[in-house]
Parts: sequence; C-alpha cells; structure tokens
Amino acid sequence: MALRRILTIVVSTLFLATAAHAVQPDEVLDDPALEGRARAISAELRCMVCQNQSIDDSDAPLARDLRVLVRERLVAGDSDAEVMDYLVARYGEFVLLKPRFGLHTLILWAGAPMALIGGAIAAYIAWRRRQGEGSVAEKPAPLTADEKAELERLLKDG
Repeated sequence: MALRRILTIVVSTLFLATAAHAVQPDEVLDDPALEGRARAISAELRCMVCQNQSIDDSDAPLARDLRVLVRERLVAGDSDAEVMDYLVARYGEFVLLKPRFGLHTLILWAGAPMALIGGAIAAYIAWRRRQGEGSVAEKPAPLTADEKAELERLLKDG
C-alpha cells in the first residue's frame, strides 16, 4: 500500500512538472487578477525566438522581456486589447499565435480551404479521366478483314 502511495505521488509530480510555465518568480505580479490577465495574454503571443511556443512557455530571453513588457503595460492600466495592439504595432502580426482575420491575412485564412477545394476538384477530374480511359480499353475496336484472315491462319497453324 505504501508503494502504491509513493508511486501515485511520483506520477502526480511528473504530470505537474510537465505543465510548468517558463514564468520566473520575479516576474509574477502581486495582484492575482492582473497576473491572470498577463498569463492569458502571454499564452496568445508567439516567442520570436522559438516561433512555435508562446512566450508563457518559452525560456528564451526575448520571451522573458515580452512577459515583463506585458506585465508593465497591465500595471500601467492598459486593457488586454491595448496590450495586444501595442505588441502588434511594435513586432507585427507575427507576434500573435492566432493571427487576426483581416484583408491582409485573407490569403492565410483562405489558403488552406482553397487548396483543399482545388485538390478535390483535381481528384475528381483525374477520376473522371480514368473512367473515360477504362471504358475505351474495355471495348476493343472490331477486327479488320486482314486481321481476321491473320487470326484464322494462326489458329490453323497453331
């Protein structure tokens, strides 16, 4: 029973360790509401070094700087939208893990569905062409008189 309890504690600790964030203790705000807002914003911002992690999950020095900047803006009284707009103005749309929908990002949002539709159309056309070729191959042209004579000669000699 004691071994089972120890094993449960070890496994639970491992699960908790995998969910850890890169936020350092000196970055954490005293106000839990502001800290929650900072974490929510940080989870939506891309680390410019790692590029596939949020700044909340990254240990890169630039990610730390961005986390500190987010907290400074929140302490200064900015709303969440103002903080995001400030960072987008400073670093561009690339800083957002989920880009905003707009005219300048239309190709990004429409690209995948258009590629899927184009692929489906191409597959349908290829399928139709194969159906047409198959029907021609199944019905051979009738033999000419010369071919019939040659066939009879081969069958007699055979």
